[in-house]
Amino acid sequence: MQRVDVLSIQRTTEAERARIAAVDPRVRLTDAGGWFDGEIRDTWSDYAVQRYLAPDATGAGSRAERDRLLGQAEIIIGGWPFPRDLRARAPRLKWFHQRQAGASNLLDSDLWGSDVVVTTSRGASNPLPIAEYALTGLLYFAMGFDQAERDRAAGRFAHRAYRPLLIEGKTALVVGAGGIGREVGRLCAALGMRVVGTRREPQPDAKLPPGFSEIGGAAALDRFLPQSDFVVICCQWTPETTGLFNAARFALMKPGSVLVNVARGEIVDEEALAAALAEDRLRGVVLDVYVGEFERPPPARLWQHPKVLLTPHVSGGSDHSRHGGIALFCDNLRAYLDGAPLRNVIDWQRAY
Repeated sequence: MQRVDVLSIQRTTEAERARIAAVDPRVRLTDAGGWFDGEIRDTWSDYAVQRYLAPDATGAGSRAERDRLLGQAEIIIGGWPFPRDLRARAPRLKWFHQRQAGASNLLDSDLWGSDVVVTTSRGASNPLPIAEYALTGLLYFAMGFDQAERDRAAGRFAHRAYRPLLIEGKTALVVGAGGIGREVGRLCAALGMRVVGTRREPQPDAKLPPGFSEIGGAAALDRFLPQSDFVVICCQWTPETTGLFNAARFALMKPGSVLVNVARGEIVDEEALAAALAEDRLRGVVLDVYVGEFERPPPARLWQHPKVLLTPHVSGGSDHSRHGGIALFCDNLRAYLDGAPLRNVIDWQRAY
């Protein structure tokens, strides 16, 4: 029986390690979670290090010991951040699984476009908390809580400034109706909203997920924007979606609508967003992401704008993790050992 060496470079729980080992007797799992923290500290920006590493995290083992682990690995489980030179240091590597959902996390690594099969946790990476965050964000502006913040700062109420919206009957547009987007749509529909969405390819009516009245292809975005009171961006960041929300798209948006972005900052042209805010076209904007979020703080013109609610990529957090990345990995591990196709393999041409 040929051994299959699996290396985890992200911290895993005892239960997760047991689950992986139980897939097949051939699997030899090595847990090296935290071992590469020192390398990450030396090679990533100070901002990213402060955001993702504990203050005392310096890694473990010598460079030679870490290279030995990588050199033995046929399969690697990784997270964020990670060493960007894994492919060069892991000559036996055939498959890399990323516990996060976004393929764009790998753009600056030597895995991108390589001969290694790379899978992500798309659709299994805590979609419900992210959807609840998106719903909370649109309700924040719909109910006028942003005005309550301004009143508190001023020390007096501006009663006539409140213009709460009735949610029932409004239209919500989900841009990227995948795993997260479907949850957003379901929650919006539960509040009585009409929900439409977009995907790379349109969805037949017979296959619409719960809550959606229509899912069009990418070209349907311009048709949906003028109808939509709320727009939630959930799509992957790819060359096709870079700057997807530009000046032309903001001009198409329904005046007084609310924009929520739980995907990637690069999908929104921040210059065009700032202009739309200056023109008072939007009721509010909720951003859990922004351009360059792993390298620097957000731009002050957005962070300090009274119509912008900005958080540091925390929408996936909750008191009860439903992250299914390890379960998805175990299903794929069984398929890998059986010679069957894997789920969520990145298509380098599509970039997700």
